[in-house]
Amino acid sequence: MAEHDTRTPTVVVDDAHVTYTVQGGRAPRAGAASALGRILSRRPGPAARQVHAVKGVSFAAYRGEAIGLIGSNGSGKSTLLRAVAGLLPVNRGLIYTQGRPALLGVNAALMNDLTGERNVILGGLAMGMTRAEIEARYQEIVDFSGINEKDDAISRPMRTYSSGMGARLRFSIAAARSHDVLLIDEALSTGDAKFRARSQERIEELRAQAGTVFLVSHSNATIARTCDRALWLEAGTLRADGPAAEVVAAYEEFTKKAAGTGSRAAKTGS
Repeated sequence: MAEHDTRTPTVVVDDAHVTYTVQGGRAPRAGAASALGRILSRRPGPAARQVHAVKGVSFAAYRGEAIGLIGSNGSGKSTLLRAVAGLLPVNRGLIYTQGRPALLGVNAALMNDLTGERNVILGGLAMGMTRAEIEARYQEIVDFSGINEKDDAISRPMRTYSSGMGARLRFSIAAARSHDVLLIDEALSTGDAKFRARSQERIEELRAQAGTVFLVSHSNATIARTCDRALWLEAGTLRADGPAAEVVAAYEEFTKKAAGTGSRAAKTGS
């Protein structure tokens, strides 16, 4: 008789399918001029097409887990993350989440023309913090991001920040409070080794507080180091679900074989 799993699920994805519409055809070089020309001449634009980005994915995530999502570009990782966050509807199947999932960089809707200081306040409010909580944790957020170490960057508009500085500030705001489900898309690939170490320590703290962390990254080493479980998506389907080290090893073997097949095909065609 199979043992009953007594763990508390935070996310349940049951046969989820996600489809969205994109404009088909190759984009013209002069996009804006061409679009204006089509409007004036009433010529039709490129035909729309449907993309079936997630195809029948099912899994359950539990409190205290850190789950990495890996796969080739266009495999559906970010689409699945956005669906779990409630930002994309499922066309078929169900997604259940405990509490309100927080998708890093989306819930903290930062504004480029405002200073980092103002964005900490707005981002904290967007993440569900009270003004009192933001005030109490403000310096901790700024110090964690590391953006103020060389100059007073927190007082400058965010449009003056590098992409790495912006990503670090978003992570710092999102990680300032505990979440039932925290979804992180490529945020830990930015910053220096010191920031990455701080980020991993904070993820461990969030897990210890009974949260669930999902991490999308193109760095297999980051997934293996940070997560205890991994989901491998390929062409929208769930290829593997298991211990992070095992799934990462299987994915790396797959990519090596695919690269070897492509190289042999190129030589044959030359």
